[in-house]
Formats: sequence, C-alpha cells, structure tokens
Amino acid sequence: MGKSPGQVFSKEQIYTQVWDSSYHGAEDNVMSLIRRLRKKIETNPANPIYILTVWGIGYKFNCEMKKRHLL
Repeated sequence: MGKSPGQVFSKEQIYTQVWDSSYHGAEDNVMSLIRRLRKKIETNPANPIYILTVWGIGYKFNCEMKKRHLL
C-alpha cells in the first residue's frame, strides 16, 4: 500500500493491511479508522482534502495535495 499515487484502496484492502486478518465485512472498523485519521490530519474533517472517499470503492490519498506541499 502507498506505492501507487492516487490508487484507491477498498475497505477490505485497508482492513487486511491494518489488522492482518480476514475482513469478514468489518467495514465499520475501517470507517472508524478513517474518521479518526481525518480528525488528526484534516483541518476540517467534514470536508477532507487529504484522505478522500471514492464512493462505492474505498479511499485514496490526495496526490495533488502532496505535490502542492513539495513546491
């Protein structure tokens, strides 16, 4: 994870990487994790700019933000 800028990760992919176990439909755990991360890193967690939701698929990091901070 994290080596492909802009890659969308499903909730199942995130769950298995973070908890190193089978997913079994535990999407509430992933959504809770994303919510906590956003509270820590986003200026306005209700309108995130770093961790984006890709509806129906999962989540991705906003590559454009990284590029702006490097300039």
